[in-house]
Amino acid sequence: MEQNRTQLAESPARYGQDEIDLSALFSYYLSRWYFVLAGLLAGVLIAGAVTYFLIVPKYTATSKLYMVSNSSDSIVNLSDLNIGTSLSNDYKELLKVRPILEEIAEEEGLPYTYEQLSGMVSISTIANTRILVISVTSKSPKEAQTIANALADKAVEKIPALMDTARPNIAERAIVPTSKSSPSMRRNVLIGGLVGLVAVLAILTIIFLMDDTVTTSEDVEKVLGILPMTVIPEGDLPESWKNAENPDGSKKSRRKKVV
Repeated sequence: MEQNRTQLAESPARYGQDEIDLSALFSYYLSRWYFVLAGLLAGVLIAGAVTYFLIVPKYTATSKLYMVSNSSDSIVNLSDLNIGTSLSNDYKELLKVRPILEEIAEEEGLPYTYEQLSGMVSISTIANTRILVISVTSKSPKEAQTIANALADKAVEKIPALMDTARPNIAERAIVPTSKSSPSMRRNVLIGGLVGLVAVLAILTIIFLMDDTVTTSEDVEKVLGILPMTVIPEGDLPESWKNAENPDGSKKSRRKKVV
């Protein structure tokens, strides 16, 4: 008897560790749908509030340079294109050197160190072209425009002498951006809702796995390895049973549960 009790106490835990009934788990999620919905809405609201009230918006201004061919021919050939692409890669590195950025910070009266200003600048090339894109991100739209145009001017003034190449042309000067580049409210809200949903589902999954209560005949078969002969429902007795008399003439007592 003692061995059977020990088996009954330990078997649910062992069974819970061996496998998970995915259909039962999904049904458990559905029965707790209000918690799932609450987690989703909480994640959306928290992410939206943090994005709106705590994250400072930033703006990006962009200027563009065109790398002029060194060839004297009027037709740009493949060699010129390859050389221009290589020069663009050199410009990407040279435009972010310390002397140029520190000179811009001093001339424009910017309160940034070299490392801070370098982190605000992004320089890239458009694929298969000789166009160099200078992007500057700042909390101030006007400041982003100023730095982007200053870098374009330095590219025309300083880099050709340093590299002994032709001067690039400014294809497009930066304008004051009117819309923020970050943060993205839609993206943050989606991420927040997903995090809230996953957190609630993880908690519900842990609760489901820790619950070793035997509630159905299938549970009894899985735990003890035997099939129950019958299942007695739980609930109030029928009126005919409640009004019946015992052999001694007394009324049968009313029971809430039948075991």
